[in-house]
Amino acid sequence: MSLNDSSKKSDLPTELAKPARRALEGAGYVKLEQFTVLSEVEVLKLHGMGPKALEQIRLALNDRGLSFRN
Repeated sequence: MSLNDSSKKSDLPTELAKPARRALEGAGYVKLEQFTVLSEVEVLKLHGMGPKALEQIRLALNDRGLSFRN
């Protein structure tokens, strides 16, 4: 599978910084719907994730009527 193949399966925000994208994809998170079972605290624990990336995911979830688990 090439990088292009994996990016087609992902619906993560395109503006995510590369370290954050690598952290999420490395942990198996490539779809926004996957974050509905995770808390923001759990996502922030991933190496490479920071407040800006978390906000980008939060906004993308909100655009779809979704949210992190409380």
